[in-house]
Amino acid sequence: MLGLGFRLGDNIAEQSPFGIQDDRKAITVASTQRDPRIATLEQNISSVLLGKPEPVRLVIASLLAGGHVLIEDAPGVGKTSLAKALARSLSCGCVRLQFTPDMLPSDILGSSIYLPNLGEFEFRKGPIFTNILLADEINRTTPRTQSALLEAMNEGQVSIEGRTYELDQPFFVLATQNPFESEGTYPLPENQLDRFMMRIEIGYPERDVERRVLSSHRQGEPVDALQSVMSVADVRELQAAVRDVRVDDSLNDYILDIVDHSRHHDELTMGVSTRGALTLYRAAQSVAFVDGRDYVIPDDIKQLCVPVLAHRVIVRGLIREGQRARSEQIIEQIVEQAVVPR
Repeated sequence: MLGLGFRLGDNIAEQSPFGIQDDRKAITVASTQRDPRIATLEQNISSVLLGKPEPVRLVIASLLAGGHVLIEDAPGVGKTSLAKALARSLSCGCVRLQFTPDMLPSDILGSSIYLPNLGEFEFRKGPIFTNILLADEINRTTPRTQSALLEAMNEGQVSIEGRTYELDQPFFVLATQNPFESEGTYPLPENQLDRFMMRIEIGYPERDVERRVLSSHRQGEPVDALQSVMSVADVRELQAAVRDVRVDDSLNDYILDIVDHSRHHDELTMGVSTRGALTLYRAAQSVAFVDGRDYVIPDDIKQLCVPVLAHRVIVRGLIREGQRARSEQIIEQIVEQAVVPR
């Protein structure tokens, strides 16, 4: 993280966060401290997912940015534990949905039931009508069923039998999936992947952390003892505050440079879309806010490029099993070559 050296009352026209001269009207720089509710939420989740502060931080940032998260990793490393810990930490509606090969779109969205006594149909809402949807092993079901989430994740609504139903806000999908090469899985289509703000992994814990995991599970599942520490109103308030985080014009150009490089890279058949650029912008705002700042710095963008952009590009000539590793390498190379605002 960069040392910015701001003082209250500094004139932006004389000193901007990146040392760039700015001729705009002078304004007073506001001081921002880390919201204690975010720290409490992090501590609550981290008490279950030991030794993994970065995945916890990114999931919280995605929630506050109004995005969704896909956790892709090997079985048994804590994907579902992280999802359950987040759900228990928030006092809002939560549904865990186990995806299976025989699941239908109506199992997610709901369906109309005929009532013989009334002689009419009644719509019964499906599990998607909640605040937090834990989509466990999302790639265990077919692409047709996966696509039932597209409209909900993008627009916060679902269209069923010619009618549109608004979803409660916040609406947050936290999906887990095993690597594609695992037996019995289906690939997520590109348009489905594009709806996730971030794709992250958890990884195996260090040995000392794993020893603590063994001890903490002696009496049962620690996640079952978690209490909620944040309300729906808190989440909405924090989401609104994230939108007020300032992004300098030079950082907008930095984001667009990275996106443009992806579209002209020799190894990529599909670069980052405009939605991807906007998602990176929103994610950077949220990470800055989670870290206690009301402005974005270049490091916010750099650290987010792989989790936000790598799953939005397609590498030329590679089968799906090799896509993830190579796409992440290419995004890292693009970030290294892009000129950072100073």
